[in-house]
Amino acid sequence: MLLQRTLTAMVLAPLAILIILLSSSVVFAMIVSLAFLAALWEWAQLSGLKSPSWRAGLLVVAACVFGLLWWARATAVTPLLLAAGVAWWLLACLWLRHFAFAAAPTRENLALKLLAGAFVIFPTWVALIAIHAHQPNGPWWTLLALLIVWASDIGAYFSGRTFGKRKLAPQISPGKTWAGAYGAMVAGVVVAEVGGWLLDVRGAPLFALALLAVLTVSVSIVGDLTESLMKRHAQVKDSGTIFPGHGGLMDRLDSVFAALPVFAAGMLLLDL
Repeated sequence: MLLQRTLTAMVLAPLAILIILLSSSVVFAMIVSLAFLAALWEWAQLSGLKSPSWRAGLLVVAACVFGLLWWARATAVTPLLLAAGVAWWLLACLWLRHFAFAAAPTRENLALKLLAGAFVIFPTWVALIAIHAHQPNGPWWTLLALLIVWASDIGAYFSGRTFGKRKLAPQISPGKTWAGAYGAMVAGVVVAEVGGWLLDVRGAPLFALALLAVLTVSVSIVGDLTESLMKRHAQVKDSGTIFPGHGGLMDRLDSVFAALPVFAAGMLLLDL
């Protein structure tokens, strides 16, 4: 399984980096939209929306929303949606604490989970587009934001395997440990500091970037656990089967969906 995951990552990571660094803002927005629509399809399945026609209709609505958000990208909509995204992931902490909430397959719970999906998908789309368009070095900042999340995932995996004993959330995701969380923090901060230095961030802003990395990694863990909770409610192992050894798009993007609105909001507040 580890070999399969590694080989898949070796193919996906260079492709993602090339898209981030070489795409224009328009092309990048279109590619991100397609990926997020695929992730939304999986989220709808996890939420309990069984009808393919209803899920297709949901994707049409979401695509229209992406178009409206692109049109309004230089307005107050961006900071408002970033704030909404940050607020949602704080609220998700309460859901993790009361993990049985909305577990029953009722229409009311379906509606709640689909609404939650809107707060997962759209603020992150806005965050990615805003960071990519950031001047100067928007594509490089986008890459750094994702590298922080990727590094934290790797740090969590190896530190958890080596030192992990105390479980982080055993009733939601038994494999996650506090040691893994600490390893994720260390890896994320190191990558943030190295990347910030290469992007000419110095002095107090570089320290502030380290604090932002801690917040970003912390929320990325919440995103990972939230998707694990959704899968537990749906009684499935993976959100999909699109990537060998990696499951579906939600399995790969759960941490990103949580981390990016926080990172983008932090960049805006810190004027990085």
